[in-house]
Amino acid sequence: MQHVVLVVHDVRSAHNVGSILRSADGFGVEAVYLTGYSPYPVGPNDKRLPYVAKRAGQQIAKTALGAEKTLHWLHETDISKLVVKLKKAGFLVVALEQTDKSVNLANFKTDKDVALIVGSEIGGIKLRILKAADVCVEIPMSGKKESLNVSVAAAIALYHLRYFA
Repeated sequence: MQHVVLVVHDVRSAHNVGSILRSADGFGVEAVYLTGYSPYPVGPNDKRLPYVAKRAGQQIAKTALGAEKTLHWLHETDISKLVVKLKKAGFLVVALEQTDKSVNLANFKTDKDVALIVGSEIGGIKLRILKAADVCVEIPMSGKKESLNVSVAAAIALYHLRYFA
């Protein structure tokens, strides 16, 4: 079974981050990297103001239901450096985003270790990050809405990577 890590970039909502952490734990993700302005739980040597760290931690905990304590997570400031590091470690970098070159998630298969990137609730993943990714995958939509909530989309993609990719 391949190794899966998750990169959560510029996700504004602490509740979405908590839900993503819970799903990541449920699908056996080995590590979650919280990058950009994504909120993150209170950690050792936390450099944020104590009240900022505490508030983010409480909001994340509300939906993570303890996953923030059991899952290996890291706060990384520079996603570009992280992507390079993950590629050097042998990960296939997969961006979950709707683009003109995206592969339908249902058709995505790999035997490589995967670093899945999910992005901002509103703007998605920035172009420079999409260009650095090895492949973009998308979840096709059938209704009138063009996208899913980022935590729901992350859970669907993680499920696919765990059981079908």
